Amino acid sequence: GVGTLAKTAKAVRATDAYDRGVTGAGVGVALIDSGVVPVPGLVSSGKVVNGPDLSFDSQADNLRYLDGYGHGTHIAGIIAGHSDDGSFNGIAPGATVLNVKVANASGQVDVSQVLAAIDWVVQHRNDRGMNVRVLNLSFGTDSRQPYTIDPLDYAAEVAWRNGIVVVAAAGNGGVSPIGLNDPADDPYVIAVGADDTNGTPGFGDDAVPAFSSRGDGVRNPDVVAPGVSIESLRDPNSVLDLAHPGAVVGTQLFKGTGTSQAAAVVSGAAALLLQNRPTLTPDQVKCLLTSTAHRIPGVLPTAQGFGVIDVAAALSAPVPPTCTQTFPFATGTGSLEAARGSVHVVSPDGTPLVGEVDIFGNSWSGNSWSSNSWSGVSWSGGMWNGNSWSGNSWSGNSWSGVSWSGVSWSGNSWSGNSWSSNSWSSNSWSGNSWSGNSWSGNSWSGVSWSGNSWSGNSWSSNSWSGSDWS
Repeated sequence: GVGTLAKTAKAVRATDAYDRGVTGAGVGVALIDSGVVPVPGLVSSGKVVNGPDLSFDSQADNLRYLDGYGHGTHIAGIIAGHSDDGSFNGIAPGATVLNVKVANASGQVDVSQVLAAIDWVVQHRNDRGMNVRVLNLSFGTDSRQPYTIDPLDYAAEVAWRNGIVVVAAAGNGGVSPIGLNDPADDPYVIAVGADDTNGTPGFGDDAVPAFSSRGDGVRNPDVVAPGVSIESLRDPNSVLDLAHPGAVVGTQLFKGTGTSQAAAVVSGAAALLLQNRPTLTPDQVKCLLTSTAHRIPGVLPTAQGFGVIDVAAALSAPVPPTCTQTFPFATGTGSLEAARGSVHVVSPDGTPLVGEVDIFGNSWSGNSWSSNSWSGVSWSGGMWNGNSWSGNSWSGNSWSGVSWSGVSWSGNSWSGNSWSSNSWSSNSWSGNSWSGNSWSGNSWSGVSWSGNSWSGNSWSSNSWSGSDWS
């Protein structure tokens, strides 16, 4: 196939790393996404460790941590998948994935959940020997708020300044006035556009597909990586799986297209660089990847940035002496509502979640949150933003917790123009079919996160409808 991960690894010259014994071992990659299921290729001991489930699914015992949507599992496979027989390998098959679920089975998630998730990753990056050095954000919003004040950009910068390489999908909006998605629009992070390899390992015939978001000449994608028909792990009976039977390859693989997939390739590449040279800073990792990339002939920098990543060249290149980024820092004091852009989750009566409030209806202040986020104290036990994100809160007065229908991220941001989902039946996908025994990381024992905080039963998986997710 055009997009097998074996071919993808050759296209970005990651195979040279494997020849040197570099697989990403010892490096943790945090995946803030729609969850991960223990399919073959992700069940090796220690491969996936569960952080908190901050999604609307989190109150259902049979859905917690798991991926009813199908996106997170696909991305996890690209980053660090590894089958025991060697038939399937992600870009960094030795790395560990930290699964931080924010999107439910319909792909619905609010920016406040993502802020809480990034904060959690930063505070827990050294827990249990996880050594989280990379954060994969394969989503974004169409916010127009300047990065210098935007809270989502700020959260990403806080992770970056705490030694975590943040890799963000540029977006699937093609040429548009929006430019890159938020948080890929932040100049500190690594913004990744999609590359179409046309099925060959060389760079000469590559192209940037029309869907890949273009920059504005000031903030462009930093690099591109393969993102067309990438074959990664299938999540059977998930929303995407049921909606796109033509994307199924064999019984265990699924073809996905988008800058989400491209970002995952770059996250894997970053993990390889960090195993090889553990002292690299995020700025140095970015510098190595951009300075050694291959420009695609005839393609504008607004589409490709510095070009297609080359892992072998990045591994061998000396660290350039001038790799410290000096852009203005974000402050995070802007608007949560503006960070959402044009799309919102809505309550059962059709009321959208708008304004400076989180998913529980608690008021949110950029000034106080940004200070706490920077200081690493925004989470305390099961509390975030000064309020309990525990079971009881899910049935608070403001947002009744009966059901939510509607979208928060645009479908393009999640999964590429070729994917859409028209139907979801909770009966067709049950977390009960995944045996918890196949996970090595059933629980997270970080001191400041206790599963007891999430003991509520107030959410039922039966109340979700994904009919309007596309």
